[in-house]
Amino acid sequence: MQDQELLRYSRHILLDEIGIEGQEKILATHALVIGAGGLGSPVAMYLAAAGVGTITITDHDTVDLTNLQRQIAHRTDSVGQPKVASLQQTLHAINPLVQVHALQVRADGATLDRLVQDADVVLDCCDNFQTRHAVNAACVKHGKPLVSGAAIGFDGQISVYDTRMADAPCYACTFPCEATVEEVRCSTMGVFAPLVGIIGSMQAAEALKLVIGAGRGLNGRLLMLDGRAMEWNEIRMPRNDKCPVCGVRPTGAATVVAAR
Repeated sequence: MQDQELLRYSRHILLDEIGIEGQEKILATHALVIGAGGLGSPVAMYLAAAGVGTITITDHDTVDLTNLQRQIAHRTDSVGQPKVASLQQTLHAINPLVQVHALQVRADGATLDRLVQDADVVLDCCDNFQTRHAVNAACVKHGKPLVSGAAIGFDGQISVYDTRMADAPCYACTFPCEATVEEVRCSTMGVFAPLVGIIGSMQAAEALKLVIGAGRGLNGRLLMLDGRAMEWNEIRMPRNDKCPVCGVRPTGAATVVAAR
């Protein structure tokens, strides 16, 4: 690391769990962020601030005035711009040492297959069930850890799906592909502004912990937040051998929320 980097990341380097070696791992990491909205904003901003060397962000949408209530990477003068371009500008302002790839594309199967293969960690910040399953399938195929978050109304949830571990479930184990899900979106249901910041910040934290190998992660644990009472509940989701994606089957059920 150069002197500028040693100074910028000094508060990380002071931590026994990170140090210079851990910070160098962060600098060498390529993170893929799916979605540049309410969750993607704090996720990408904290990853950039922490020094993740390469961040690829994908989102097909443009900034709308209604986004500004919670999508903190965007500004009033960003309205009408591609979200990925707006987020890229914000990340460069936070940390010009980070390389940011902004892709204004819809995250479909073929695109994800290519992007996930090149990433070290994937953060799902999208807003629909179909994309979540496509992201999960690509992560399982290429053996990449997935940090998944969601938020709607006052309710949020977060988990990690790292099928590199033999006993770990994938997203489809927790939320089966064949399940009938009535998706709810913030455009019709609303979303409490700080909620996406809470969940997104935790996603960034889980991704960084995966990179440096610190602490206990959320693999196999689904955390659900009731923002009204500010109470957390946890569901353990073990692997099962009948999942059509990774060869496991869910043994429980959980509530799906998908908004950003």
